[in-house]
Amino acid sequence: MADIIIRNLTKKYGSETALNNVSLEIKSGEFMVLLGPSGCGKTTLLRCLAGLETPDQGEIIIGDKVVFSSADNIMSPPGERSLGMVFQSYALWPHMTVRDNIKFGLDVLNTPKNVSNDTLDSVLKSLGMKEFENRYPSELSGGQQQRVALARLLATKPPVFLMDEPLSNLDARLRMDMRVELKKFQSESEATTVYVTHDQTEAMTMSTRVVVMKNGEIQQVASPGNLYRHPSNTFVADFIGMPRINLINLTKKHKDGSVFINKDVQIDVGWVPASNEIVLGAHPEDLVVSKKEIPSSEKYSVTAVLPNGPETIIQLTRGKTAVIARVAHDSSFNVDESVYVNFSVSSLNIYDSKNGVIIEPSNN
Repeated sequence: MADIIIRNLTKKYGSETALNNVSLEIKSGEFMVLLGPSGCGKTTLLRCLAGLETPDQGEIIIGDKVVFSSADNIMSPPGERSLGMVFQSYALWPHMTVRDNIKFGLDVLNTPKNVSNDTLDSVLKSLGMKEFENRYPSELSGGQQQRVALARLLATKPPVFLMDEPLSNLDARLRMDMRVELKKFQSESEATTVYVTHDQTEAMTMSTRVVVMKNGEIQQVASPGNLYRHPSNTFVADFIGMPRINLINLTKKHKDGSVFINKDVQIDVGWVPASNEIVLGAHPEDLVVSKKEIPSSEKYSVTAVLPNGPETIIQLTRGKTAVIARVAHDSSFNVDESVYVNFSVSSLNIYDSKNGVIIEPSNN
């Protein structure tokens, strides 16, 4: 196991900045996920860790070794960084059998033959690939090829795992199965893992902590639970969650009051934020929807009903303000029906409309 420390890392491609002064500490044995939209810098950061890209400025420390330092002119090659990597494309040798593909990394490390064979047998068995050891990659399914790529990583037992969207080429059901397996393998190996994905479900279900990135900068680092319930800004709030969070622009009704309004709605947020102009964040499950009038509620119209197995998603409008609510699967709502909506005050997040940053009640 190894800690990873990234300090003030900057990487540019011509006039484009891929990483802008990024600093991050990853704890030994942690499963850290880099999450964000395409072009946010997450893969560039991973490749800088791997030694496949040379940053312009900053420092990277893996374990007790400085592997990159612009100040000290240090740039260790990938082979000297004590890590293993799984790529999106699997990167298997097409002319080698499953066993030989896995054995390749052990040969590079000059592993004794008896140890190599024992390791190969153990890894193949643990991944359920023993019966396929003499097949070639072209004779395997996508899931099986992914297991071979993982087996090659696990066989060499590096203290750091780097994974670049390794499940993106698999179908939805197989991705779910592989998430379970990946999490189990990582836990058993206790390796420090950095995992890149644009899939928030992968990030939220697999990670110890999530790093949300945008335009080469870190927006928030938090556990999945904290990230979902307490997004630090409107970008993170809007990016995390499916269905997405409701973000409503509101203005303070009275100078020292807790009631905020727009042309359509009036919501009491339960405390007095300093800002007069806010963006209210409410997850779909934080809306209480009733066919009968309830305290502090307002009347909305049902514009869409989307059954989704154990839950039903409904879209509601009041004037030009539209919101999404999550209700029980056996709820009975119909399009064009009038309902009453209230917001769970204790679960709301309040953001400053000027900079999108969360406003804490303690700042009041």
